[in-house]
Amino acid sequence: MESTPVKELSYTRAIAELEQILATMQSDKCDIDHLSALTRRATELLAECRSRLTATDTELRQILAQFDQQQ
Repeated sequence: MESTPVKELSYTRAIAELEQILATMQSDKCDIDHLSALTRRATELLAECRSRLTATDTELRQILAQFDQQQ
């Protein structure tokens, strides 16, 4: 499992790590002893991705509103 702090990951890398965690959790190779750590990491990644998506949505809405005002 990655140890890079979530805030330091690119969005693309965070999504890739989430996909990797999901695949691990769905496989027969998922070690029950690591399940809580995988779940914790996935939750951190999801929260960061959601935050970035929300921030990007807000920024895009502001840009488009400014563009509409210039029209």
